Amino acid sequence: MQKTALVPYADLPREHRDRHVLTSTVDVFGTAHWLLVAHAPQPRGDVPPFDALVVSVDPGGTVERTEVKAVRARWPHLDRLPDGGFVVAVSRVRPHEDAHQVQVFDALGREISSFSAGDAIEHLLVDETGRIWVGHFDENPIGIRCWTAEGRLVWTSDGAGIPGLFDCYALNVSGAAAWACPYTDFPLVEIRPDRTSGPVRVWANGVRGSHAVAVHAERVAFYGGYGRERHRLVHGEIMATSVESTGVGLLTLSDGTSPSRRRVVARGSRIYVQAEPFTTWGVYDLDS
Repeated sequence: MQKTALVPYADLPREHRDRHVLTSTVDVFGTAHWLLVAHAPQPRGDVPPFDALVVSVDPGGTVERTEVKAVRARWPHLDRLPDGGFVVAVSRVRPHEDAHQVQVFDALGREISSFSAGDAIEHLLVDETGRIWVGHFDENPIGIRCWTAEGRLVWTSDGAGIPGLFDCYALNVSGAAAWACPYTDFPLVEIRPDRTSGPVRVWANGVRGSHAVAVHAERVAFYGGYGRERHRLVHGEIMATSVESTGVGLLTLSDGTSPSRRRVVARGSRIYVQAEPFTTWGVYDLDS
């Protein structure tokens, strides 16, 4: 089986590697971000609000640091807004916790708004217009939703005709559009809320269990799967009503090995992968 190696993309500067990485992501403009604290949070018990540091490395290698104040998320999602602010969200909300689990910070790290997006957040990705896309997993199977930074719901998958949408396994946000591949039917779904001819297009797909999807023109790549297919990379072509597989291989780290624990972010034609200890991002680009 053919192996494809990730290309090194972005590294957390060494002077910050003594801190604990709470989470990390790559935003819609290609800048990598790490949310850092002094020590790993306790696995149980309540966590009071805490200050954290976001270290950002843009595609040209420029490093930026932002102190964010009074973060409430023990196991957070993170992304950056086009105006330089940040979104931090709690993935799980327990009954006694603050329901406003999405915090929005300005470019100086001050909280300016918060809202509830619902429990069981699997993905949180910001598009080029500043809209916040949230995909949920099956502990709260409400599908995919899109919010403004002020907490106004602008699009929901409710009634959108997406077959088998029970768990948003894969979500890709690029430009002002989103692509998804949800459990249980795993269709390829394109979502463009501003399209007058209809916001949703759906293609049948036989690739099961993928946790990331990349799209470029009429080509698509699915990454991940069940069991031994965890590192699988499937290429396909988007036809009129379905995706036709054109090849299967493996996606590895840049040294040819396979990661044990990892983070994955999909943006347009790119799939970014970060392996433990989560200080380095690699990229696979379908366009290359």
